[in-house]
Amino acid sequence: MKLRILALIFLAACTPQQQDEITRDAARNAVRPVLEQRFPGIPLEPATDCIIDNANSRELLSLAADAVTGPTANTVEIVSIILSRQGTIQCLATEGLPVLLGGLR
Repeated sequence: MKLRILALIFLAACTPQQQDEITRDAARNAVRPVLEQRFPGIPLEPATDCIIDNANSRELLSLAADAVTGPTANTVEIVSIILSRQGTIQCLATEGLPVLLGGLR
C-alpha cells in the first residue's frame, strides 16, 4: 500500500505525457511475466506492445500497480481480457506473427 502511495506521489509531479509513459512502462513490466508464463514462445516485445496499446486507462493503471507488487491473478485476468479484443488480435497478427514466423526460418 505504501508503495502505491509513493508511486502516486511520484506520478503527480510529472507532466501528463511523462505520467503516461511511466504508467505504460510499468504496465509492460507486469505484462511480460504473464506472457512468458501463460504463452511461452509468443514474441514478447510485439505482444507486450499490442497489449499496452489496446489497454484502457484503468487497465494500464492497474497493470502499473501490479508491476510494483508483482503479477497477480488480477494481472492475468486483465491481460486475458485485453488479449481477447479484436484490436489486440489484429495487432498480434500484424506485429507478432511476422516475428514468430521469422524465428522459424
